[in-house]
Amino acid sequence: MAGIQNGNEGNAGTQKQDLNQILKIRREKLTALKEAGKDPFVRVKYDVTAHSQQIRENFDSLEGQSVSIAGRMMFKRVMGKASFCNIRDLQGNIQVYVARDSIGEEAYADFKKYDVGDILGVRGEVFKTKTGEISVHASEAVLLSKSLQVLPEKYHGLTNTDLRYRQRYVDLIMNQEVKDTFIKRSRILSAIRRYLDGQGFMEVETPMLVANAGGAAARPFMTHYNALDEDVKLRISLELYLKRLIVGGMERVYEIGRVFRNEGTDARHNPEFTLMELYQAYTDYHGMMELTENLYRYVAKEVLGTLQLPYGNQMIDLQAPFARITMVDAVKQYAGVDFDAIKTDEEAKAVAKEHQIEFEARHKKGDILSLFFEEYAEKHLIQPTFVLDHPIEISPLTKKKPDKPDYVERFELFINGWEMANAYSELNDPIDQRERFRAQEILLSQGDEEANTTDEDFMNALEIGMPPTGGVGYGIDRMVMLMTNSPAIRDVLLFPTMKTLGKENQ
Repeated sequence: MAGIQNGNEGNAGTQKQDLNQILKIRREKLTALKEAGKDPFVRVKYDVTAHSQQIRENFDSLEGQSVSIAGRMMFKRVMGKASFCNIRDLQGNIQVYVARDSIGEEAYADFKKYDVGDILGVRGEVFKTKTGEISVHASEAVLLSKSLQVLPEKYHGLTNTDLRYRQRYVDLIMNQEVKDTFIKRSRILSAIRRYLDGQGFMEVETPMLVANAGGAAARPFMTHYNALDEDVKLRISLELYLKRLIVGGMERVYEIGRVFRNEGTDARHNPEFTLMELYQAYTDYHGMMELTENLYRYVAKEVLGTLQLPYGNQMIDLQAPFARITMVDAVKQYAGVDFDAIKTDEEAKAVAKEHQIEFEARHKKGDILSLFFEEYAEKHLIQPTFVLDHPIEISPLTKKKPDKPDYVERFELFINGWEMANAYSELNDPIDQRERFRAQEILLSQGDEEANTTDEDFMNALEIGMPPTGGVGYGIDRMVMLMTNSPAIRDVLLFPTMKTLGKENQ
């Protein structure tokens, strides 16, 4: 643990101090400031004119000019009548030279008492030190906020993974690469919106609390709406409300929002995550493939400046045309099983037993095909690949293939072995849709907690008439993982779902 010496933390000789004593000293310093009429929490604003990276990138024009910066003091070295400190702002760190003769004797005495972690405002001239480091020569250094806690030791940062996720605010302070990830996440979302807006799409918002949580195979969270005395669910998908808008004549719509699925957590799953769905009238899943390729390329070029994305030990190529393969052909290629040659559910179950694929009694041939795909094919789909034509059993909202009615016009995009997008030629036949919902309700009665139930208002919308429509959903968090080379979904969620402290062992 870092200690204190003349306001300087990080000195190895002071690390033996008791933490409680360190915290006590900080509070005593705050009390002394308040008694001297210098309460840092009274100040309400500080005019910032520049940031660290901006100063470095524009040094030639800013040299000798006065700037105002603000940020957290991450390091301080006091040397008699002059000191150096590092200020960390949104863009990174910059060195500040603080001299008694430049800021005044009283202000310098105050500065020497400031602690690492305090937030300072600094005004001064931009210059370069004898060692060539771009710095700010302070004419003013004021305390804007007093830190009463102690930051992690500076050379090791915040390395405890669990603590990093729980205390993201400290993680952002100590690990610049973490802050960079979330800056990129924001830029990715902005680029997505720019692309879709440029294609004539309109961003909309739909309900999060719903009576019927449909549109995906997932178990919803349940809650109770007191004002209406009604049980409701948190949405698991955006689909059914966005399709209502297509019925209403909004030909191109999209939504980026949180959805909630009552499932476990792992490297790629969080029960609360960001989903984007878009729907376009008068197109089909082929149109959605073209849009998806163009969207991924646009975002990567805008945010990263390249279509070659390093991820782990792989290099993902977004420039080459995305591969296309049917689910049947993928299973044939990677498992050696041809489901076109399998005619009955019983035959499919027999093949599953031969390959030690676990299935449930209710499963049909299409379900077992999907299980084979998950077991044998997914992990091989590293470069961008559209997997086409899923079995009807796992696609209750999708149009059948006219020439192959056991399959539907659907694709999933896989990159790095992950499902990144899911798209349909949307089912707009209300009679067929009611039959699909009825089949889902049978599955629900048989214990499938992820099955859909009939949404009568959605059925009414389909009976009003929905044009031919293509739709696609994107896992935004996985897209950010890919584009920031992040190993886990928690690394791209500012505040991932965590078990409450004190309950881990219950």
